[in-house]
Amino acid sequence: MKTASNEVYVGRDYGRREREITPALVHEYCRAVQDRNPWYTGVSPFGDAVAPALILHSEVYKDLSWYLSIFGNLHARQEWELFQPMMVGDRVTACSTIVDRYTKRDREYIVNEVSVFGEDGRLLNRGRTHQSFLVKQPDQAIVVDKAREKRPDRRFEAPEAEVLEAICGPTKEITLEMCRNFSGPNKNYHNDVEEARKLGFPDIVVQGMMSLCFLSEMMTSRFGAGWYVGGRMNVNLVNVLWQGEQVTAQGTVRERCPEGSAERARLDVWCQKADGTKVVAGTASAMD
Repeated sequence: MKTASNEVYVGRDYGRREREITPALVHEYCRAVQDRNPWYTGVSPFGDAVAPALILHSEVYKDLSWYLSIFGNLHARQEWELFQPMMVGDRVTACSTIVDRYTKRDREYIVNEVSVFGEDGRLLNRGRTHQSFLVKQPDQAIVVDKAREKRPDRRFEAPEAEVLEAICGPTKEITLEMCRNFSGPNKNYHNDVEEARKLGFPDIVVQGMMSLCFLSEMMTSRFGAGWYVGGRMNVNLVNVLWQGEQVTAQGTVRERCPEGSAERARLDVWCQKADGTKVVAGTASAMD
């Protein structure tokens, strides 16, 4: 099969990147998402300090040469599988591969899978990022405005089912400082209003990975080591979270299933704004 040198195709390898999980990297993460779990700096269930489960949340965006375009692009869906923790001080390798490409309505989707390996070759975690791109450039300057989420078709509710347990993370107010810490240091549409307007948005679009970190914080608080070793997440990013808004991670345990000598708890999870608008909705599970 012959392909153009710049074509984004299924199976294309975007290389390896070595990272050291330093105390400074953990500090930057904690400051950006306001997560102060003492496990990150002291004793943890794994012995010494353990890094946040999604410490390398944005590794997929370190090289954007797989993007089809910049204007109006959106993070549409995210999958995570967690197998082993990353300890503070570890050296790891992240590998990036295109694993799917598909079209739905007026958008084309690229799925980039990032797998993170320890120094001994063990697979630590795997994330699949579904990024969507406009098939045709629109005439209007604004691609997604703040009124869109008020439409009936943008309302998302958890499936009706028996609730075995409800869990909730802390409410976060997304400040400009958080956006700059999470999505900096260079100016972009996740931390600068003018850059956001250039790409078809009226205000700063909070990076989708931030809401997923809030969900991970909630899952860590409830399930502890059972989230780090065997945790899974599969969520859709259904509405835009704007700078200055408040958001809360929530979940409901719907089922507990035997898995070896333990149980796996299966949940519906979401992040919602103060008015109830969902920005992320999907499923997660952890060992309990």
